[in-house]
Amino acid sequence: MEIQYLGTAAAEGWPALFCDCPICHNARKEGGRELRTRTQSIVDGKILIDFPPDTYAHALKNSLNLGQIQHLLITHSHMDHFFPVELIHRHEHFGHNSKGMLYVYGNETVEKGFYDAVLIDRFKVHPLDDSVKFIRVKPFEDFEAEGYHIVPVAADHDKRETCLIYIIEKDGKCLLYGHDTGLNLSAEAWERIFSYQYDLVSMDATMGQQKTSGYHMGLRDDVEFVGLLEEKGCIHKDTVKVINHFSHNGGMTHRELERFAGEHGMIAAYDGMRINF
Repeated sequence: MEIQYLGTAAAEGWPALFCDCPICHNARKEGGRELRTRTQSIVDGKILIDFPPDTYAHALKNSLNLGQIQHLLITHSHMDHFFPVELIHRHEHFGHNSKGMLYVYGNETVEKGFYDAVLIDRFKVHPLDDSVKFIRVKPFEDFEAEGYHIVPVAADHDKRETCLIYIIEKDGKCLLYGHDTGLNLSAEAWERIFSYQYDLVSMDATMGQQKTSGYHMGLRDDVEFVGLLEEKGCIHKDTVKVINHFSHNGGMTHRELERFAGEHGMIAAYDGMRINF
C-alpha cells in the first residue's frame, strides 16, 4: 500500500495567509518543505481523502488526473477538509473522459454541504447525477470501495457534527488515518481502533508543542497515542508512524518537527511525501 501526503497543513495553511509570526516568516524565507498546503492524502492513487481548497494545486503539483479517481473519503465538513463547490467540475461539460462515477463518502453535515454547493441555480444546467454520487456513512458501519475495506470511526473533534477518522484495509495491509481528532474518543471508538494491527498510523499533530484536552492532538498526545497502540498490540516493529496536519501555532518549524519525530520513531509529513508500507 502507498500513501501520498498531498497537503499537510491545518486550516490556515503554512505560512498562514495573513500571518507573520516567526514560524510563518521562516517558511516564506526558507520555502521547500517549510511550505504547506491544506491536508489531503491519496492511497494507492485510488482513494482520495478529503477535498480542501488546495485540491486543484495538489493535482497540478503531483500530475494527478483526478478524473480517474472514483472514491473520496471526507473526514468532516470544515472548509480545509471539504470545499464541495469544486465538485461541479466533474460534470462531463467540464471534465471530459472522467472514469465513471465519483463516490463521495461523508457524514450528514458533509452531505448537506455537498448539496448546498452543487444545487445552486447557476449549476442546475449541469446536474451531477451521472458524475458524482454522495453516500452518507456512519461511524463503525464498514463499507467496501474498489476492493478496500473501510471503517469510519467517530473522532474527537467538532461536537456539532459526527467527525470521522478512517481505518483502511486491503491485501493484508492496514492504515489508520487519524485527522482531525483528539484523544477523548468514545469507548466504542477505542474498541474499534484497538481491534486492528496497523502497518501505518497517521496522527494529528496540529497543536505542536502545546497540550490540549481534545479537538486536536499535539506531539505529546501523539507519543501517548502510539503508547496506547503498542500496549494493545496494534503496531509491530515495522509500523510506520507519521505525524501530520500542522499549524504554525504549534510553534515548530519543519526541521524541528523532523527532529522530534526522529527522536520518537516517527516521520514528520511534508507536502508531496510518499510512503510505501
